[in-house]
Amino acid sequence: VQLQASGGGLVQAGGSLRLSCQASARTFSSYVMGWFRQAPGKERGFVAAINWSGDYTFYADSVKGRFTISRDNAKNTVYLQMNSLKPEDTAVYYCAADKNRELLFSQRGDYWGQGTLVTVSS
Repeated sequence: VQLQASGGGLVQAGGSLRLSCQASARTFSSYVMGWFRQAPGKERGFVAAINWSGDYTFYADSVKGRFTISRDNAKNTVYLQMNSLKPEDTAVYYCAADKNRELLFSQRGDYWGQGTLVTVSS
């Protein structure tokens, strides 16, 4: 599975961005998908995840109420809508995929995208 993340950029605090991650897998709908981020000088951490059908979503406390993860299985794409962005959201954002939710959450998933940089100015 190849993952291609896009949509990052520079935005002012309070603004919005939508990240996209397109997967090459023909069985995309069987994968749990997630977004992670790594800020400068920090370890990579969990942001959000979504199950295969889109019925269940999971969020880090720091982004709850501001970020929304969704997926379109017909387009093999997962999205991360980011609203009310804060300077502390500045990071490289990675999408990841795995058929096992626990492996994904623990960052031991099999597939990772290349990352897209989000910079939030104050």
